[in-house]
Amino acid sequence: MEFNKSELREWIESIAGSVLTALFIMVFLFQTYKVEGKSMEPNLHEGQRLIVDKLTYRFRPPKPGEVVVIKPKDPSKKFVKRVIATEGQNLQINNGSLRINGLPVHEPYILEKLDDDYEWTVIPQGTVFVMGDNRNRSMDSRDQRNVGFVPLENVVGKAVFIYWPLTQAQVIKTPEVKGDWDFFNIEINQ
Repeated sequence: MEFNKSELREWIESIAGSVLTALFIMVFLFQTYKVEGKSMEPNLHEGQRLIVDKLTYRFRPPKPGEVVVIKPKDPSKKFVKRVIATEGQNLQINNGSLRINGLPVHEPYILEKLDDDYEWTVIPQGTVFVMGDNRNRSMDSRDQRNVGFVPLENVVGKAVFIYWPLTQAQVIKTPEVKGDWDFFNIEINQ
C-alpha cells in the first residue's frame, strides 16, 4: 500500500488530532481510576474501574455523600473516599455514631459501625472531610498524619461510573438518607 504525501499528511493530522483530543479529555474532563483496597466496601470493590468527572468541581465544591478521588498528603497516591463534611460544618464520632452539626447521621451505605471516636471538630475553610465506607478499615481524614482535612485542590474529581468489570457497570449515586431531616442539605454553620 503506497501513500502520497497528501494522504500521509492527512493520516498524521488525524492521529495527532485524536491524541490531542484524548489528552484534553484526560487532563480537563474525565479520568479513569482503579479501586485499590477494601476501604470503600460494600459499595466499591478492589479492582473495579471508575470514570472520574474532573469538571464538576471547577464550578462547585464537593457535597456530602459524593464519592471522590483525592490526593492525600503523599502526592504519589490517590484514594477513593466519600465526602462526609464540608468547610464550616462540625463533626464528631462518639460511641460509633457520626454527628454532623450536632445531628446524628444515618448512613445506610457503610459496612459497620465505627470502632473509634473522633473528637468534635470544625472542618476548615477550603477543605473537606472524607471517610471510606468500610470505616474501620479505611485510611481517611481521621488520620491527620497521612490524609487529614483534604484541601479542595487535592480533590481530583467525582466518581460517576463503574465501567469494569462489565457485569458491575453502573452509575455511582449519592445515597438518599431517610430521616426527620436531610443530612445532605444541612445548612453550614459559620
